[in-house]
Order: sequence, then C-alpha cells, then structure tokens
Amino acid sequence: MVLPRDFYRRHPALVAPDLLNKILLRDDGRAARIIEVEAYAGSEDPAAHSYRGMTARNATMFGEPGHLYVYFTYGMHWGSNAVCGEVGEGVGVLLRAAEPLHGLEAMRLARPKARRDRDLASGPGKLSQAFGITRDLDGADLVSTDRGVSIVDDGTRPPSSPVIGPRIGISRATDFPWRWHVPDHAHVSVRPRR
Repeated sequence: MVLPRDFYRRHPALVAPDLLNKILLRDDGRAARIIEVEAYAGSEDPAAHSYRGMTARNATMFGEPGHLYVYFTYGMHWGSNAVCGEVGEGVGVLLRAAEPLHGLEAMRLARPKARRDRDLASGPGKLSQAFGITRDLDGADLVSTDRGVSIVDDGTRPPSSPVIGPRIGISRATDFPWRWHVPDHAHVSVRPRR
C-alpha cells in the first residue's frame, strides 16, 4: 500500500522513525527496505537546506508533503528526501540507507563499483544512484507515483527500539538526535562506534 499524504503531514522527527522498514519502490521493479533515515526541520534546524528560507534549489521542500526532494551534494552525489510537514515549512526526511529486495541486477548496473549487495544502497548517495534518482525526480509525488517512484508499506512494522543518534556528515546542529536506523542491520551506512 502506498503511504498516504497524511503520513508525511507531520514533523519530520515523527515521520522519520515511522519510515523504517517501509519500501522504496521504482516502477521498473527496483525495491529496497528503508533501514536508516535522518530528519531535517527547516527554520528550527541549522543543518537543514531550508533553514534560511526558500531558494530555487530547495523549493520542493516547501511544497506539499509526500513529494521527493532531490539535491546534489559534495559535487558528486544526489540525496533523496521525503518532504514532510505542511506547505511552507521546508521540512523532510533524508533516506540514508536501504536493503535491496528486488531489481538487484538493475541496482548493480547503476552501481558498478559496489563490491557487495549490502553496498548497493548503504548511504544516501548510493541509495539514490541504485534507484536512478537524480534532479529529474525532484518534486516527484511519492503518493501518486507520478514519476514512477513511491514509498509503500508491506505490513512490516518499524522496529520498536530503533537506534537513535546524531546525524552524520553535517557541521551544524550535530547534537540533534535525529538519525534513526534498524538495530544491527548490515546495510546501515555508518555503524556507531562501540
């Protein structure tokens, strides 16, 4: 079942843990279970792209919840976010990592440098690459699947006790505990230090 618009119409710190174990799906059969996410909360979050307001780059974040916000980062990777909250808030959830389920051959073709299947989508740039997500999909509606991408629920519940910690790869608001992942999962992008 495709997640409804109201699922996303909440604060990203509430949406993010509920996205764990949902499935990112492309219309060509590629599917992966979302196992790691981060919340970004607009004007209350100095690490969010939308912190200083709307620009041409981040305009999708300020739109209707349930759309895909795609951005270019580090001069080489695409990041994929589910837009949350209400129109004008500029909040979303970064899809950090996923476990490939179907369409692995297409993912391997998209990620030829991945040495193992667990490396296909174990990071935000890897995930976007494995799913063929580029700026062309910025603004795609995850609810109506207008451009062949959606997030669906197969009945697998989010973990009752996800791992919670600080977000990765940012220099501001590093103390916000807004990163969640499925405990002890092999596909997590960065494992916490023991």
